[in-house]
Amino acid sequence: MQSKKIKVIVVGLGAMGSGIARLLLEKEAVQVVGAVASRREKQGKDLAEVLDLPKKTGVLVSSLEEALSRDADVVIQCTTSFLSEAAPAIIRMAEAGKNVISIAEEMSYPRVTDPHLTSLMEDAAKKAGVTILGTGVNPGFVLDTLVLTLTGSCEDVLSLKASRINDLSPFGHGVMKTQGVGTTPEEFRKGLEEGRITGHIGFIQSLHMIADALGWELDEVVETREPIISKVSRKTPHVSVEPGMVAGCNHTARGMRRGVPLISLEHPQQIHPHLEGVETGDYIEIQGSSSSVSMAIKPEIPGGIGTISMAVNMIPQVLRAAPGLVTMLDLPFPRAFGASGK
Repeated sequence: MQSKKIKVIVVGLGAMGSGIARLLLEKEAVQVVGAVASRREKQGKDLAEVLDLPKKTGVLVSSLEEALSRDADVVIQCTTSFLSEAAPAIIRMAEAGKNVISIAEEMSYPRVTDPHLTSLMEDAAKKAGVTILGTGVNPGFVLDTLVLTLTGSCEDVLSLKASRINDLSPFGHGVMKTQGVGTTPEEFRKGLEEGRITGHIGFIQSLHMIADALGWELDEVVETREPIISKVSRKTPHVSVEPGMVAGCNHTARGMRRGVPLISLEHPQQIHPHLEGVETGDYIEIQGSSSSVSMAIKPEIPGGIGTISMAVNMIPQVLRAAPGLVTMLDLPFPRAFGASGK
C-alpha cells in the first residue's frame, strides 16, 4: 500500500525556486500541485516548459491566489530575501491552511528583524493550525545550525568563529544586486550607503540564533562590508564583471560582549572565485576552556544546491511540527528526504 503523497506548491520560479521545483518533481513521495510566478509571461504555461523539462507535468503556472485555492500540504516560498516582503504572503498562505517553508534569509530568525511581523505570522499559523519555517543553506545551516550542532561535543564554549568562502555564480539577479556584483567600486560604496547593497543577508539572524541557543547576551554586533575587486573577466547567466569591477562582497560580523568577540562570522563571496585562484570552503573553529573543535569542508557546501536541498529536506520536519512559527532551533536536525540510496 502506497502512502499518501505530500502535496507541494512552489512560489517563485527564479534560480532557487526553479531548482526546488525540479528537485520536488524527482521525489516519489511528493506531488507538485501548484507553481507561482510573478512574471505574467510564465503564467498559464506548463511547469515543464518554464523549467525546460522534456515531459509535461500537468501543473500550470499561476497566480498566488489561484495556487492557494488548491489542496496542498506545504508551500515553499522563494521570492525574496527580506522579511517585510515575505511576511504578507506567508500570512496569506497560513490563512489558506498551508504549512510554509521560506528561503527568505531574514525568515531564518525573524524576531531579530521585526518582532511585530513575527508575532503576526505566529498568530496566523497557530490560528490555522499550520507551521512556518525559514531556512536555507546560510542562514539556516552552515553558519548557525551546523555550528551549534558541533558545540554539542564541547564541555563548554568560550568563543567561536565560522567562515564561508563560496561561489555566488549559481544565484540569480536578486542576490547579485544585494552583493553589488557587477558594480564599480564607487557604485558599491554608494549602494552600501543607500541600503541597496547589503552583503550577506542573514548574519544578524545567525548571530542571534547562536547566541540565544548558547544562552549568551550580546552587547552589540559589529559588521564590515568590503568590495572584492576583480582582476579578470567573469560572467554568469545573470551578470558580467570586467577587471576593476566588483565580483562580490567580503562581509564580516562579530557578536560582542564587554568588548570581546564571542561570535565571529566571515563570508567573502564572489562569482567564479577559482578564476583568481581562490579556494572555496566552510570553516568552523570552536574554542572551549579545555578543548576545541576545528572543522573544514572543502570545497564549500554549494550555495544553490544547498539552499534547494534544505528547503525540500525540511518538509517532513515541518509537517510533524506543532503549529506556529518555528526556527531551525525548534526542529530535529536536517537530513536528506527521500534519498534514493543509489
